[in-house]
Amino acid sequence: MDLIDCTATEILKALERGSASSTELAEQWIARTEQASVLNGYVSFDAAGLLQQAAQADARRAAGERLPLLGLPIALKDNIDAVGFPCGNGTGALHGRHPVGDAELVRRLRAAGALIAGKVGLHELAFGITTNNAVTGAVRNPWDLSRIPGGSSGGSGAVVAARLVPAAIGTDTGGSVRVPAALCGVAGLRPSVGRVSADGIAPISATRDTAGPLARSVADLSLLDGVLTGDAAAPPDVSLRGLRLGLPQTYFWEDLEPGVRAQAQAAVAALRAAGAEIVAVDLPGIAQLDGEVSFVVALYEFVRDMTAYLRDRSRGIGFEQLIAGIGSADVRAIAGPLLGEGAVPEAAYRQALEARKRLQALYAETFAKSGVAALVFPTTPSTAARIGDDETFDFSGRACPTFATFIRNADPGSNAALPGLSLPIGLSHGLPVGLALDGPAGSDRRLLAIGAAVEAALPPMPLAPVPR
Repeated sequence: MDLIDCTATEILKALERGSASSTELAEQWIARTEQASVLNGYVSFDAAGLLQQAAQADARRAAGERLPLLGLPIALKDNIDAVGFPCGNGTGALHGRHPVGDAELVRRLRAAGALIAGKVGLHELAFGITTNNAVTGAVRNPWDLSRIPGGSSGGSGAVVAARLVPAAIGTDTGGSVRVPAALCGVAGLRPSVGRVSADGIAPISATRDTAGPLARSVADLSLLDGVLTGDAAAPPDVSLRGLRLGLPQTYFWEDLEPGVRAQAQAAVAALRAAGAEIVAVDLPGIAQLDGEVSFVVALYEFVRDMTAYLRDRSRGIGFEQLIAGIGSADVRAIAGPLLGEGAVPEAAYRQALEARKRLQALYAETFAKSGVAALVFPTTPSTAARIGDDETFDFSGRACPTFATFIRNADPGSNAALPGLSLPIGLSHGLPVGLALDGPAGSDRRLLAIGAAVEAALPPMPLAPVPR
């Protein structure tokens, strides 16, 4: 296996040993990125700039400097401000416009020695799960180029799965890190809201948004989480033997594609065989509670928070210009009405926040009564849909709504501000399946430790083909 096919932590160990240089590896990543251009993963990629950053990292290492990410390339979702690259948020009015400064998380990555590889594609304005973007083009899934990579952080999932870069940063409002992680066969972390600074990230909802890493191992996610949050304490050692894991009896395990169900059940059986205690749990009324929160909060806060971002980050346009520049029909249908009669009333927003409190209480009560360390369920009910199936897709022989189906399992934990992981667990008809772990509020580092134990109990994920 080539070193660029290894995990981020393995690559960093090789750099520390001196068995490879950042410059040599950057040349290989650049060649593979050019080879895989059909993927359309990057919206902005500066090969010369990456080589320059790599040479500087090699010089710093030779001078004795040691940093946690020194010489490691990271790709950024194109809603994260980074000097040297445009930040288009996948939309017409911002496409090609450069930000005035780095997002706080980018400052942290650079301070840790990371190289910024480029900006990757997303669903327009991060309002969707297909990354079939009318402005920048569809990002393709490396496992099957006719399939979506998920979204909205679809480019982040695709470039990591194809090993064009060892890790990427996405954002997650209702599943937008974990859905592409699942559909592309990589690992993804949604941190608890507030652990990662939102400064310099184009928002949807301050209540729901969080940036999070995608990579090829839980160790990589833990390393990146430490850099992004400043919480670099080693995750506690966790053994699966005797660990209580909860299986929700309704909603999350209902109406699954047969191949997804089979892979998820096999993963649970492997965890049980490794000593985990699998406990049945129930979250009564969760579908209704989630529905009362989800879109009402997001759409109300989008108008408020995006207006503030455009102003405070000096992006050169106002909210009305942003809406006028939307190119994707599905996003226009959601965001367009917000300027007029489709705006969410403040009273409805306040009611949704009250429903959110009840949702959070339901989760807290479930964890407390059952004593489980995490809830376990399939990340998405289906493997990747075909590109172009933006409104509905063929789900087990019937037409189902694309957006609602793919976020179904990830959305409730998002609205409750829980930390969530998605881990790759195998293939169904050649397409990846993900297993989700949701932990109690604020349990991020313990959840990562649980994820590492789960990962060790499961068969290794095969590598995706490199598109040509």
